Amino acid sequence: MDTTASSNRNTPWKHAVVTGGAGFVGSHLCTALLDAGTAVTCVDDFCTGRPENVAHLTERPGFTLLRADVTEPFDVGAQADLVLHFASPASPADYLRLPLHTLETGSLGTRNALALARSHGARFVLASTSEVYGDPQQHPQNERYWGNVNPVGPRSVYDEAKRFGEALTTAEAAGHGTDTGIVRLFNTYGPRMRGHDGRAVPTFVRQALAGEPLTVTGDGRQTRSLCYVDDTVRGILAMAASDLRGPVNIGNPDEITMLDLAHLVIRITGSDSAVRFVERPTDDPAVRCPDITLARGKLGWEPRTGADEGLARTVAWFRDHAPD
Repeated sequence: MDTTASSNRNTPWKHAVVTGGAGFVGSHLCTALLDAGTAVTCVDDFCTGRPENVAHLTERPGFTLLRADVTEPFDVGAQADLVLHFASPASPADYLRLPLHTLETGSLGTRNALALARSHGARFVLASTSEVYGDPQQHPQNERYWGNVNPVGPRSVYDEAKRFGEALTTAEAAGHGTDTGIVRLFNTYGPRMRGHDGRAVPTFVRQALAGEPLTVTGDGRQTRSLCYVDDTVRGILAMAASDLRGPVNIGNPDEITMLDLAHLVIRITGSDSAVRFVERPTDDPAVRCPDITLARGKLGWEPRTGADEGLARTVAWFRDHAPD
């Protein structure tokens, strides 16, 4: 792991490529880059991303939408100086529905995105995940922890795709000198999440707004650390602007149980929904919390948005958009 001191580059970049740019986090990245004066090519095959996530960008100068499957070689024409590889099914509902495509995106897709960055001489940042830590036996998790992952469990298609992507990115930097970085994103939430994607926040918000019981798995004592999407995007772009290879954790160290999260969503929505306990999924992590010492020290980054504020913004967005 490279933890040498970082130095900021001259940003904004001229042209960034965001694979998976019509997805949840990817679409927020596209917006932030355009707002900073960077031209953006959004690459997406729409297997999980949605055109409406970037509809507000299509008329903006500098924005290009390219429909392409990154598991096949692709190019973007204009010279790029930043490649952000965010293409991948990321929610349980998606990667369980698309297991082979998830693995191929993490392997072939990462290879092709790296090849693009190498050919353009661009900085490359891989979106990895806290899922590489599996059901962790170290708490909180820092970047030196190797994880506790079941390689043949139901979550393995996503976990191992990301672990392989990290290995491939590391080998690319060592073998070809490509300028690479790896961010490990912890549970991110906010506007543009899909109500039926299987993750806790959109599930709870959708259920609360519909007056349905909130389905808490197991006894609800398992924890997650929720980072509002604007904070996550700031962390990603800080990593992109640095010389760090990483991996670097990007997440909120404020831990919350799933039962407490359910009650918080009920309070913020003003719902009269009850809580209903359901079976806990196989290999569901008992705890999840990032150690962000590295991000604080080397990137000067930490989250700013508390759970009440972030969830209120998320609920407001869901009220205005029919859940899907």
